[in-house]
Amino acid sequence: MKNAIPCPALLIAAPASGQGKTTVVAAMARYHQRLGRKVRVFKTGPDFIDPMIHERASGSPVYQLDLWMVGEDQSKQLLFEAAQEADLILIEGVMGLFDGEPSSADLAIRFGVPVAAVIDVSAMAQTFGALAHGLANYQTRDQVKAQSKIEFAGVIANRVASEGHGQMLESSISDPEQWLGQLPRSDDINLPERHLGLYQATDIDDLEKRLNAAADLITNTRLSELPPAVAFAPCVRQAPEKALTGQRIAVAKDVAFSFVYRANLDLLKTMGAELLFFSPLEDTSLPVADSLYLPGGYPELYLDQLSANKTLHQEIQQHYQSGKPMVAECGGMLYLLESLADREGNTAGMVGIIPASAHMQKRLGGLGLQSASLPEGKLRGHTFHYSTFDSPPEFACQAQHHPYDKVGEGIVRSKGLLAAYVHWYFPSNPEAAAALFLG
Repeated sequence: MKNAIPCPALLIAAPASGQGKTTVVAAMARYHQRLGRKVRVFKTGPDFIDPMIHERASGSPVYQLDLWMVGEDQSKQLLFEAAQEADLILIEGVMGLFDGEPSSADLAIRFGVPVAAVIDVSAMAQTFGALAHGLANYQTRDQVKAQSKIEFAGVIANRVASEGHGQMLESSISDPEQWLGQLPRSDDINLPERHLGLYQATDIDDLEKRLNAAADLITNTRLSELPPAVAFAPCVRQAPEKALTGQRIAVAKDVAFSFVYRANLDLLKTMGAELLFFSPLEDTSLPVADSLYLPGGYPELYLDQLSANKTLHQEIQQHYQSGKPMVAECGGMLYLLESLADREGNTAGMVGIIPASAHMQKRLGGLGLQSASLPEGKLRGHTFHYSTFDSPPEFACQAQHHPYDKVGEGIVRSKGLLAAYVHWYFPSNPEAAAALFLG
């Protein structure tokens, strides 16, 4: 490929969620980073928490790759840019290897990245070999038609109980070259979880200790070796216009509001905006700004503190009443409701701009890729939440699920406000994103 740059790369996948992909990717990133290598990590599909872990493990920024939400061209360019500086590129898959449309397998095939599968073996023995064989050889109908297949590098046995257990697992692999090694069952390397996934990196007090302990275990596996180099080709993309030059955007940022794509913030700055970060938990006033961005996060974990900050509520209400642009996503939208209740039923008053209330529940309230055709243009993103409205507010329009023709999340439009459960991926339509902040 003309102008392509070679770089060792590996996509870490699994047969399902919860197998230990994040732990293995973070362990590899820290192991190779300690050797002085520049490691760039990517996360397949929509996710905010795993990238925080990987940024700590690798010491480098982490971006999403996705053939639909991010788009093939942007994904291609992100990989090319990483290859120019990295000694190793690691990609964490999403869900199971073949789950979703598009899947992690589709991404690996499109960019020629070999796949290693992590399998939780805590409740199996020789069936491990059958799973490995299936992952290595399975093809979807579309992949059969396209005569495309993943390049399978091998399997990693995770949460191995004993030396004898590991020997049984290794002997079950039909192709010995596909055995990449094993990691033991260990509380020292497990990453704690809660209702939206893993704990945020800032909430794990001993994260560095866990990352280093996991990295130590990589030494005894073939994951300590650099994988084969992949040729990453460039994709020429037109730079977005400086549509936000001179615009000041206040962005909520603290442990309650941290679910924001790094690519979103990069794009806003590239288009000329000045980003002014503030904490709804700590700050009693808004920065002087033309527009307001409230990303998602965990407002339900900080109800009392958010509710008590009445001075900031008043400033946000004034911003809204003046008709200035506001974009609120998921947790940011919940913050603008009249009240929010946590999973234990504790209720607290919120900012009160949106005439509705919501409560947390034990089952998912929404999940999946979505897009919306707004007056400003079509935007893509995703939804993932455990809360639900007690009675929904009036919606101006609805998002659509991808790839299914099904109605998605409702979207609130009022004065300059756009609020929804959807986490938007701004680079999917830079012009539309800029228009939201210009009003």
